[in-house]
Amino acid sequence: MILGTIFLITLYLILKYILEWIKYFNNLDTRLGDSTWRFSYDYPVIGERDISDLDDKDFVRLRRKKNKIVLLMYSVVLIMFISSMSLLSKFLLFFFD
Repeated sequence: MILGTIFLITLYLILKYILEWIKYFNNLDTRLGDSTWRFSYDYPVIGERDISDLDDKDFVRLRRKKNKIVLLMYSVVLIMFISSMSLLSKFLLFFFD
């Protein structure tokens, strides 16, 4: 149980670090939006939707970096959920066994 708690605390600190990166990327360009939990292509962009680097290379690369960070955030949240369920089951087994 102690290792599970340490693991969850470590994942929480990693999540806070990732959220700060997302806030940083959001402040670099206003077209990315202010949301932390959404991928950046969900927001309307001025002009046509840019799929490749041909129109606006800097924005497209920034958007792709932000999307990778958001995907990493979702992965950490999923691992935290699974770990917390495992820790909760160990906790319940310890007290009810």
